[in-house]
Amino acid sequence: MTPAIVPPAPRDPVHDLIRDLLAEPEAGWSLGTFGAAAAFRRGPDEPVRPLAGGRLGLRTARGGIALGTRPDLVAVAYETAVPGGWSHAVALCLPEAALPRPRRGAVTALGPDHEALDPGARADTLFDLGLGLGPVAILARAGDAEGLARLQARAGAPLPDPEGFVAAADRPDLVFAGPLGRVEVLRRGAVPDGAPGPRAHMVPRILRLGRRHVATAPIPPGLVPCAHVEPPHPQRDGSGLPGPFRPGPHAAFQALLARWGDPALVALKRHRLGLGPNPGLAPDRRTRAVARVVAAQIAAGAYPDPQGSPREVTDS
Repeated sequence: MTPAIVPPAPRDPVHDLIRDLLAEPEAGWSLGTFGAAAAFRRGPDEPVRPLAGGRLGLRTARGGIALGTRPDLVAVAYETAVPGGWSHAVALCLPEAALPRPRRGAVTALGPDHEALDPGARADTLFDLGLGLGPVAILARAGDAEGLARLQARAGAPLPDPEGFVAAADRPDLVFAGPLGRVEVLRRGAVPDGAPGPRAHMVPRILRLGRRHVATAPIPPGLVPCAHVEPPHPQRDGSGLPGPFRPGPHAAFQALLARWGDPALVALKRHRLGLGPNPGLAPDRRTRAVARVVAAQIAAGAYPDPQGSPREVTDS
């Protein structure tokens, strides 16, 4: 009997995108919402481990990240103008209707953290800090008796100073968890001098605005960013320090922009660089941002003309 031929499983391009960018030491990651997020970065020579069980992510002595993909996940690459240059990112978005709803308004013990990135931490008790956010839950993990006692003492009541708790150096480990995965920011672990590392922030005055993302990010209507990655930048290193323009990271992100960016805005950028027809977009915040980004990149030397002098781009 001839065995049945099983077709190979279809490749998930977003999975491949995440996997490839996790391998970039200079890439920065964040998970959360506008006003409350955890960021994961690592030093260029910092020891890093893959996650057990084939999970998509990695960890260091100071924190880690785990991400997953799903059929309704949409990647959106974009560039934004900033004072003195530009930034770029890929937002990992879900439909608004797919986001979890806030469930708790008080500190609540959830039991052992079975999803902890370090298998040795999976018996530690996880607490929901009860901050009532949709796209992300802010959790704390008690890794010792003292931390457990402090969190148990707060159970059943709202956290009195969430911003101060998240920022405190002596707080328990933090876990920002959402529908795409988690970022862990550990209290323990040595911090290499001058190296980037995991960080967390929560700013209530920004959360009260009710925005899902910064206004300059061209996220399509109906989608909500749940995580972001900032690939290596042509003019900054992994610590955010400025440096000379690097063609390699610029070309790499332009390929991501062509694949995952808004096709109309990509076409407008090509037109402004003299590489394609005018897509005929009405002037608005997005088109003006494209003009400013193109001008900044020309000034940086990203697009010299054949004679070696930068092209001129107007903001019309």
